[in-house]
Amino acid sequence: MFQAILIEKDGTDVRAGLSTIDDDRLPAGDVTVRVAHSTLNYKDALAITGKAPVVRSYPMVPGIDFAGVVEHSAHPDYKAGDKVVLNGWGVGEQHWGGLAEKARVNGDWLVPLQSPFTLRQAMAIGTAGYTAMLCVMALERHDVTPDKGEVLVTGAAGGVGSVAVALLSKLGYEVVAVTGRPEEAGYLKVLGATEVLDRKQFQDPGKPLAKERWAGAVDVVGGQVLANVCAAMKYRGTVAACGLAGGMSLPTTVAPFILRGVTLAGVDSVMCPRDLRIEAWHRLADDLDPAKLDGLTREIALSDVMATAASLLDGQVRGRVTVAVSPTLA
Repeated sequence: MFQAILIEKDGTDVRAGLSTIDDDRLPAGDVTVRVAHSTLNYKDALAITGKAPVVRSYPMVPGIDFAGVVEHSAHPDYKAGDKVVLNGWGVGEQHWGGLAEKARVNGDWLVPLQSPFTLRQAMAIGTAGYTAMLCVMALERHDVTPDKGEVLVTGAAGGVGSVAVALLSKLGYEVVAVTGRPEEAGYLKVLGATEVLDRKQFQDPGKPLAKERWAGAVDVVGGQVLANVCAAMKYRGTVAACGLAGGMSLPTTVAPFILRGVTLAGVDSVMCPRDLRIEAWHRLADDLDPAKLDGLTREIALSDVMATAASLLDGQVRGRVTVAVSPTLA
């Protein structure tokens, strides 16, 4: 028996709660993991509250992340006692996820815990931090270097944005943060932002081309905000886009792309190939200041997940939320 957040659906009614579940209900997989820590991400909050059709089948254990210790393995790369991390691969959507004391998954989805991180620190980074690293790597592949000029981060007070600000700052970039919560300016400057802009400046329709300012950008918002970011990119600048908190539409024109050579680089963390995942986690070990993790992380218990999910969607949560599932394992 183990405890888990379980989402169930009865007709159109979706409900989530803390349940006790028999081990034999775990889904198919060749590795069983005792989960130490998980996270609460925007996608998890949508699934738990039923605000968006994230879950593909019911009942579902949400949680797109987890870090824990292998309990049983039939996979050649893992044995009992190994510390592992999982990000994405549809867990919490199509396959039972990490907001549970146990998870059974395909061993190919796992990566070994990277030194020097603890299991808790790995979840303080989580999919949000790993996605932020993938965005930084995308900018680097398109030759956005610190000497090229300012780099913009939208949704900067959220999970991806917070880690992106910290990473880019440590790598020597001049980071400008955009947030809809101006009261978080002090927090963002501690993470390394040199300037904080109000999201209102980016929400209204603008010109197809604005004054060139940004050498690069990490965007988690989408919609009109992303359109305005693209319009103000420098010649041959790059935007790494990884989110849609502001909507799925993109009301822009081809002007930034064909007149300034701007690149819009899509970043997907869910089905990202294993070699890029390993590279991203190695880079996080090198380029993320562990001291900043505590400042951008809030830890909750499994029983607090439902209430915190609602607060997250209301914009009342900053940075990362980790869930202490079996914290003694860490």
